[in-house]
Amino acid sequence: MVRNQTYRASGLNLLVAAIILWNTRYLERAVGALAIPKDIARYIAPLGWEHISLTGDYRWNVESRPDPGQLRPLRTPSSLLAA
Repeated sequence: MVRNQTYRASGLNLLVAAIILWNTRYLERAVGALAIPKDIARYIAPLGWEHISLTGDYRWNVESRPDPGQLRPLRTPSSLLAA
């Protein structure tokens, strides 16, 4: 039982690390695209994951997959203040 908990905890740590890496790569692009000053950008954390589904239901669209070494384009909302 303890071993299973250890495996689950290790898996969760790996998942969180992957999410943070993914978010960091995209935040870097977003900060550059939005010209956010460095003194403000340092307070942006890559810990959010509302855009990531952890339900176990996944569909992969291989046609829209970016080339190796490339990232998907950033989403550009019409306004950050839009309701």
